[in-house]
Amino acid sequence: MNNSQPGILKPIPISARYLIFSIEDQYSVSEALSRLSSLADGDNVVVGIGHSTISYLGADIEGIKTFPSFVSCGIEIPATHGALWCWVRGSDRGDLIHKEREITQALAPAFAIENIVDAFRHGEGLDLSGYEDGTENPKGDDAIACALVSSKEKGMDGSSFVAVQQWIHDLNTFDDMEPIEQDHTIGRRKSDNEELDDAPASAHVKRTAQEDFSPEAFVIRRSMPWANEAGEGLNFVSFGKSFDAFEAQLNRMTGRDDQIVDALFRFTRPITGGYFWCPPIAEGKLDLTALKLGK
Repeated sequence: MNNSQPGILKPIPISARYLIFSIEDQYSVSEALSRLSSLADGDNVVVGIGHSTISYLGADIEGIKTFPSFVSCGIEIPATHGALWCWVRGSDRGDLIHKEREITQALAPAFAIENIVDAFRHGEGLDLSGYEDGTENPKGDDAIACALVSSKEKGMDGSSFVAVQQWIHDLNTFDDMEPIEQDHTIGRRKSDNEELDDAPASAHVKRTAQEDFSPEAFVIRRSMPWANEAGEGLNFVSFGKSFDAFEAQLNRMTGRDDQIVDALFRFTRPITGGYFWCPPIAEGKLDLTALKLGK
């Protein structure tokens, strides 16, 4: 499927900026998105469009919705939404800043920046806890099947849905754990990334084993660490052909399925949550046909 935004299936970059926009001027939304479509190649800039924007345009994107409320066993997952999401990818932080400025100017006055998260690759794809992130990501045709929409509807084939959350870690709490306790929290050995058969049921790997769901809950994770004066953590990004797999995993993590809470919550928690639809690419730019702009 060669009409998807290519950055979705590519490995994470060395550096990235995640941008969340809100709607400021409803009357210029269509024009702003048209300008963005020429700037975003889907590779260096991956774009997701939120429910509020799609709803305002009167478009019918099957599967799009707002981020739901997850409250279970004393765990509450926040929903912060967002009208537009851009993942600016590259290797030079200065280039990313200039690209973000270009995007922001192209989107004005319709959209305004609400949140910026600067992210980076740690090692070969490690979380700041030192454990590999996205070990179980499907590859090849399996990745295409789980991440991308297959549809005969115009402007939908090759699109994707992305769930985005910023998690903040308490690394001091994590560092205070014994090495075996850390391994049992994640469900893998940090030294070789091997899954632990004797890990407790609360271990993150056991909570989110994608093949253990019915139907199976496979997603493509493209998460990256972040750090600033407020703290540090992981900007979680999960692409799928729908939000079903992500929601199945989060329900189990929060104990809604069986009252067992994911051990991750001992040292980390999400502070944002949003859903977005990622349109396909046509002739090197975003294919916004499904949004029926100008109609």
